[in-house]
Order: sequence, then C-alpha cells, then structure tokens
Amino acid sequence: MKIALGADHRGVAAIKLLAEKLGREGHTVEIVGDSSGQPCDYPEPAFRVASKVASGASDLGVLICGTGVGMSIAANKVKGVRAANVHDELTAQLSRSHNDANVMCLSADLLGQRLIEKIVEEAIATPFSGGRHTRRLEKIGAIEQGKDPASVKD
Repeated sequence: MKIALGADHRGVAAIKLLAEKLGREGHTVEIVGDSSGQPCDYPEPAFRVASKVASGASDLGVLICGTGVGMSIAANKVKGVRAANVHDELTAQLSRSHNDANVMCLSADLLGQRLIEKIVEEAIATPFSGGRHTRRLEKIGAIEQGKDPASVKD
C-alpha cells in the first residue's frame, strides 16, 4: 500500500517511527513535508498529505498533530478526502468500513506509539464495506458539490 505521512512538530517523532515500521512491513511510505521537528502549522502537512490521497498518488494518509483535530479539519477541506480523527482501533475500523476514510488523523499527545501503530494497522487491514454506506458517501459527495445531501436518492 502507498501511504503518505505527515505531522506537525508535535507529531514528528511518532510519524518517523511509524514510517520505519510501515516500511519494514513492505509498504511504500513517504513522509510529506518538513519532518525536522521545527514548529510548523498543521494545515500545511494536512494539505500535502490530503492532496496526495485525493490525487490517487497515495492509497492512505496518516496525519499526526497534538490532538488530531486540527489535522482532520484541515484535511477534510480537500475535495475527495474523508479524514477521520481516530483514537483507538475500533474508531479506525469503523471509519474505514463505514465511512471509507482515506486519511487517519491521530494525537501525538494522547496516544502512545504502540497504539498509534495498532490504529494504523487496523486502518490498513479494514476495507470499505459498501452496501448502505455507499449511499452515505454519495451524500458526502453531494455536499462537496454544494448540493443538499437529501437530493441523493437510492
């Protein structure tokens, strides 16, 4: 799987360790943006990773900041991105199976490295389940186009 990773200064240590682990497992991994650990504004790595995912250059994105909230808000501004702020394996699994989330946003401050890695493992392993959830994604697409989601019919 091609995975784009990004972090602000609070998540840079975690993203580097995650990149090493995913690389050892055979994934194609790219840390997008500055990973020097110098202070940076989270919208910049969020945009870069989300753009990679939206363009199809990456299959999955992972963003890490202090809480994951800012990254999620910023990444969701990129059309075609469904970024989820996840905090455990269950939210990772449900965000992928129900929402077809393509960017995982995680907290460097609230999650340990082991849990971060387990969350990403779950995200990678979980496919979109389709079915009734497909209609809901179509409604999200309608919102992206400035339309009322109620206009989407079965």
